[in-house]
Amino acid sequence: MTDDVVFLIAGQPPMRGKAAFATSQSALKAAKIDATSDIQEIKVMGDWAYIWTKLSVVITLPNGAAPIRRAGNTLFILRRQAGNWLIARDANMLTVVSK
Repeated sequence: MTDDVVFLIAGQPPMRGKAAFATSQSALKAAKIDATSDIQEIKVMGDWAYIWTKLSVVITLPNGAAPIRRAGNTLFILRRQAGNWLIARDANMLTVVSK
């Protein structure tokens, strides 16, 4: 991730920076996460690129609750820094889906 990374999540304010992302993920530390990604499009333009995917995620919490299923489109904007591709922006449009 770039230092100025921004995550856009439906129904929530933008999440800015690596620390905010790390904090958001701490609640999922004990969860089992299974994800499937179907890449729809990739485009590279110099030191910038984007990836559009269709993503399905199943989150299983250790408390025995029913798994949470989400699916939808995502758009990653990447920036090349020092030869590495880093996430600069992430638009996550996943919604909860029933079984």
